[in-house]
Amino acid sequence: MFAMFEDSGKFLAGRILSQADSSSQIELDSGKRVKVKHAHIVLTFEKPAPAELLAQALALSQEVDVQLLWEFAPEDEFTFIDVARDYFQDPPTLVEQAATLLALFHAPHYFRRAGGAKGRFKKAPAEIVQQALAAIEKKARIQAQIDAWAAELVQGQCPEPIREQLYKILFKPDKNAPEYKAVVHASKEAQMAPLDLLQRAGAIHSPYEFHWQRFLFEHFPKGTGFPALQAARIDDSELPLAEAQAFSIDDSSTTEIDDALSVSGLGSGTVTLGIHIAAPGLAVQPGDAIDAVARQRMSTVYMPGYKITMLPHEVVQHYTLGAGQPRPALSFYATFDEATLELQGTENRIERVPVVDNLRLDQLETVATPEWLAAPADTPEPQAQLQTHRPALGFLWRLAQHLKAQREIVRGKPETFTRPDFNFRLLRDDALKETPPEGSETVQIEIRQRGAPLDLMVSEAMILVNHHWGQLLANGGIPGIYRSQAALAPGVKVRMGTKALPHAGLGVPCYAWSTSPLRRYVDLLNQWQLIAAIRHGATAALAAPFKPKDAALFGIISGFDAAYSGYNSYQASMERFWTLQHVQRNSITELDCSVIKDGLVRANTLPLVINVIGAEGLPRNAQVRVRLGGVNLMALDVNGSVIARLDDDAQAIVPADESEDDTMELDAGPLHIAVDVNEPEADGTPGQTV
Repeated sequence: MFAMFEDSGKFLAGRILSQADSSSQIELDSGKRVKVKHAHIVLTFEKPAPAELLAQALALSQEVDVQLLWEFAPEDEFTFIDVARDYFQDPPTLVEQAATLLALFHAPHYFRRAGGAKGRFKKAPAEIVQQALAAIEKKARIQAQIDAWAAELVQGQCPEPIREQLYKILFKPDKNAPEYKAVVHASKEAQMAPLDLLQRAGAIHSPYEFHWQRFLFEHFPKGTGFPALQAARIDDSELPLAEAQAFSIDDSSTTEIDDALSVSGLGSGTVTLGIHIAAPGLAVQPGDAIDAVARQRMSTVYMPGYKITMLPHEVVQHYTLGAGQPRPALSFYATFDEATLELQGTENRIERVPVVDNLRLDQLETVATPEWLAAPADTPEPQAQLQTHRPALGFLWRLAQHLKAQREIVRGKPETFTRPDFNFRLLRDDALKETPPEGSETVQIEIRQRGAPLDLMVSEAMILVNHHWGQLLANGGIPGIYRSQAALAPGVKVRMGTKALPHAGLGVPCYAWSTSPLRRYVDLLNQWQLIAAIRHGATAALAAPFKPKDAALFGIISGFDAAYSGYNSYQASMERFWTLQHVQRNSITELDCSVIKDGLVRANTLPLVINVIGAEGLPRNAQVRVRLGGVNLMALDVNGSVIARLDDDAQAIVPADESEDDTMELDAGPLHIAVDVNEPEADGTPGQTV
């Protein structure tokens, strides 16, 4: 004896092995045995075989006119056998009964399951049927549109609705939207990755344009233009004029000159270092139009050959520390014993500072070497501009090394600069540098050793003032935004918050970004608080724009973290793009690399981290030669394999900073999109792997 029964929304059939009062043991064709309640058994029969019955019933059910069934079905509850008699014959055959059951079951818009025993139904009201049929018709139209769009994509043409929503489809898709489904369907049909498919169809004009537009989609959906802004002028008539003669040290591309240095008292035994920070916070106020733009952008965005500034150029020019005249600034003065470099005192002022020079790092760093800085001050130097500042630079170099050594004592281990930095320079017309690159430019990638003298002078000065100003806010009970790191252990990251906590990585008790108010919103906010601290002293907490436990601070921290992380990620992606283009254009097929871990290697002469075959299991910092495969500028990827080991395990030296995160560059690529061609189809079948 056989039985047909319902199990988890499906109809199955098998041989009855045994029966009890309320259930039966049934064996399926697969050999699996199931316990089925009698209430779930809809038919019992002796022949045909279960599989044959289900096959015949399914075929016949697809021929049943369910609308006709609905029209003559009783208004009250009924069984499938009742309507089978009316639709087929009386009595209906076993196959006809089973076919009717399947037809009713698979037409929920016409028939609803009724309570009680299985196999009972009730017809849906006419208005519900009409709504359901309209929905089915709409779904069919949408599916037809999906199929049509997919066919165009497969043929190498991009439908306009998909072109218009391209970046939403790729990065923030509504996976139920027909545009998204068309891309997935077309990728499967064409057996192509979605990016390759869309590029072939003309939706993506070039890899660089693709990466640029995806960044704008994420962070600047309304474009990078500024609203009309009138820069508020700083009333500096009452600001005292400093005696210092300040100079800045920045790259040639820097237009937002936030900081400058001065040195006075050389040869007297007591030397004063002045750190002067541009003071837009004297004019820009929380809540005004300029603040609204700055708070929305949060930071300047950097990328090779271009940048998107936090503030308009016209506004920046009112506050930047350009050479040639006194500029309003917040000044931090630190007095040191000239011989021992012991800190003897500090002072904070709001003043006008004469800026006499804007030194350019990239033009001078090859001259300002440790040897040149240690030479007698009267040693001839062909660059008169640099010669003028030679005594001050010599002192700053001594001081920077001293400050770094002091921090390293607190830090518990030295800061090592084992890996170089890289400068990216795009060869393009100067007139075009105010517009984004096209992606076809030639790139020059220059190695720049970290910790070079001019770099170290500036960085140590900024660490010094950011620490002291953070402490100034904390001592006065004035809220600020700090950066802290609890320990140097692996995985312990730098975090932002409102508490003055230690920064283990820098080796300072607290650290508050305050030296780039033209480029980072956090620095501008801290500057407002510092101005209150300097002007009002003990009552500064009452006068500062942001009060203790101000909820706005936490919103700003969250917004800044998200924006800054996104901007840095894009910068890293674009550096990876230009590196891969450099590899491609110069036909570089092999690179010497250092092993990081888990198959990851870092190129020794290029800013490139890749996953390669053959590096698994090799010790950290092992030296290998890697043969490169094809470069994919769209996916920001390149494959490779180890072809030779250049050292042995005994020579592999683990760098002192091994606990630091070495895989940060991997965030730049390969690129991941949100289109998943392996998701199940609408019918529940698995998708294809493309």
